[in-house]
Amino acid sequence: MADIIDGKAFAEGLRARVATVAADFEAQAGRKAGLAVVLVGEDPASQVYVRSKGKQTVACGMASFEYRLPVETPEAELLALVEKLNCDPAVDGILVQLPLPSHINEQKVIATINPDKDVDGFHVVNVGRLATGLPGFVPCTPLGCLMLLKDKLGSLSGFEAVVVGRSNIVGKPMAQMLIAESCTVTVAHSRTKDLPAVVRRADIVVVAVGRAEMVKGDWLKPGATVIDVGMNRIPAAEDGKTKLVGDVDFASASEVAGAITPVPGGVGPMTIAVLLRNTIVSAHRAAGLELDESVL
Repeated sequence: MADIIDGKAFAEGLRARVATVAADFEAQAGRKAGLAVVLVGEDPASQVYVRSKGKQTVACGMASFEYRLPVETPEAELLALVEKLNCDPAVDGILVQLPLPSHINEQKVIATINPDKDVDGFHVVNVGRLATGLPGFVPCTPLGCLMLLKDKLGSLSGFEAVVVGRSNIVGKPMAQMLIAESCTVTVAHSRTKDLPAVVRRADIVVVAVGRAEMVKGDWLKPGATVIDVGMNRIPAAEDGKTKLVGDVDFASASEVAGAITPVPGGVGPMTIAVLLRNTIVSAHRAAGLELDESVL
């Protein structure tokens, strides 16, 4: 039976370390590190997520700035707000909650964020920094995955890794980060021929495809470490209730893998914790203060 990788516990520890660093930053800089979150519209899932970010930001001793705009907000008004936040010295991180209403160009909004305040790591400048090994911000979910992998395995050098999924948010940056850790990396996707055989080569499997329980236990090399990024809601029983499952069939995979993240309680809790980590890193850079980022 596989070891269960407890992302919830790791995220709690990371938030505690962020809180310690945030208190030191406030003492040195004379201000709190600040995260601004912008929500356009009333998407229920986004509202819950933004509320959670705000609570956790404050709990870590940082300043939380929330901007809730109506769904009909013109694109120009949103861009003007982002520019205002770019120029605000109290704001170290800017996050515009996605998805945006259809009349707003998401790429244009992301491109307007100052790359040095882009704690979500989506700006093309930060994408380029990641690809070329320069310091920058990387998307929170794949960085959280990497933290869990290194905590479990130590050095990843020489491991064969397969990333299933090629999104800009998870798959591509995950592959780049694993390459930087000296893994041999394959990016697989819906067009991959004989996907189970490709996955079966891997010491490390990261799955982010958005298809419930797609990866089965017999796809895995015995002892592989499996990071399941998926969050899919499926019917739980005939009474109309639902349950949350990942992109990996946990029941069969946990019989073969050496270690695996559960859903929920695996990767999910890491995302906001890493966002807070990126924000305190940004604050130090903005203030010209040294920070040993390895403590985070």
